[in-house]
Amino acid sequence: MNILFATSNKNKLKEIQSLLPSFIKLLSLEDIELNEDIPETSSTIEGNALQKTDYIVQYFGIDCFADDTGLEVEVLNGSPGVHSARYAGEGRDDQDNRNLLLKNLEGVSNRSARFKTVISLYFKKKQYLFEGIVNGSIATEESGEMGFGYDSIFIPENETRTFAEMTLTEKNAISHRAIAFSKMVSFFRENEINE
Repeated sequence: MNILFATSNKNKLKEIQSLLPSFIKLLSLEDIELNEDIPETSSTIEGNALQKTDYIVQYFGIDCFADDTGLEVEVLNGSPGVHSARYAGEGRDDQDNRNLLLKNLEGVSNRSARFKTVISLYFKKKQYLFEGIVNGSIATEESGEMGFGYDSIFIPENETRTFAEMTLTEKNAISHRAIAFSKMVSFFRENEINE
């Protein structure tokens, strides 16, 4: 079964393909020759995921899924949240985002945070949502070379290492994204969609 994953992020594409059973083959935005960014203007993580699948359905009319993820820091009232990818401003990168977050948490003892992923699936003319959450905390400094985004400063609950210190297999066993995607895979299996 081929299904479009509405992303142009190669890191995310690789991570998600490793989470899915072999009968699901991912197509990317590159495969449908969509080179412009899909608008993400919602004020919620769920809204952004839905906005991406709605866009694909409107312009291409094909089954697809999209995800949106946010890092929610308790002491910052849930920020960066829906703005996680652009926390340090437009044109900034992951490093800038991490630097700003660490700066905003200087001297703060409550470092509780959670990663939240929401998947919007459009399949056979119906819309579905799947959510994954992993609780943890923000480290005081970066550690690890793996992963992307905020992985080098996020320590999941019951762990001493950041996501960036884990192998992809270790991360996929506990991550927010893995939880959400396992729910989507279960949906496919429960509906006996396996080819």
